[in-house]
Amino acid sequence: MTHSALPLHRRTITVTAYEEDGAEIRVEAELCDERPWEQPPGGVVHRMVLAVRVRLADMVVVAADAEMRDFPHVECPLITPAFGGLVGLSVAAGYNRAVQERFRGVSGCSHLYELTRALGPAVVQSAMSVNARRRAAGDFGEDPRASAAVMNSCHIWAPDGVGLRKLDAGWRPGTGPRPVPELGAFERPTGS
Repeated sequence: MTHSALPLHRRTITVTAYEEDGAEIRVEAELCDERPWEQPPGGVVHRMVLAVRVRLADMVVVAADAEMRDFPHVECPLITPAFGGLVGLSVAAGYNRAVQERFRGVSGCSHLYELTRALGPAVVQSAMSVNARRRAAGDFGEDPRASAAVMNSCHIWAPDGVGLRKLDAGWRPGTGPRPVPELGAFERPTGS
C-alpha cells in the first residue's frame, strides 16, 4: 500500500488516571483530531477532555466534567453539561449500554461519546493499577478473586476462563512475569 508522506488526519486519545484519597480514582481522557497538512501545521479540529471520579469500592462514577478546548462550531460546548449524566453509572456492569443510551447520536457529541467509551476499560485498568501498586508496597490484603470489574470482560475472565483457574491454582496478580505463564505453571502435580 502506498501513501503520501503527510498524514491526512490524526486522532489521538490519551487516558491518564490518578489515585485520589485511597477511595477514588480520577481519570481524564483527552481526544485530539488534527489535520497535519493544514496550515499552520497540525491544525487542531477537536480537542476535548472528559474527566471522571470513580469510587473504587463499587466502581461508580461520582463526578464527571466535560470540556471542549478546540471545536468547530461555537455551539459545540453547549452539550458538555449532558455528560454530567455519567454520575451514578457503574463502570463495572452495564456501562457501555448506558453510555450508548445517554450520549450516542443527537443526544450528545460524537467525540465526547468516544471518550466515554474509552473511559470504561481505562477505569477498570486504573483500578487494577491501584491494587497492583498496593501489592508492590506490601499490602496483600485484597482477596485475589475480588476481580468483579474484570469478570466477563474477555475470554480470560469468563466465569470458566483461565484467569479464575490460575487464581485457584495459586497465581497472585502482580506477581511474576508478564505475560502470566499458562495454567500448568501454577497447577500442583496430582499425587503430591
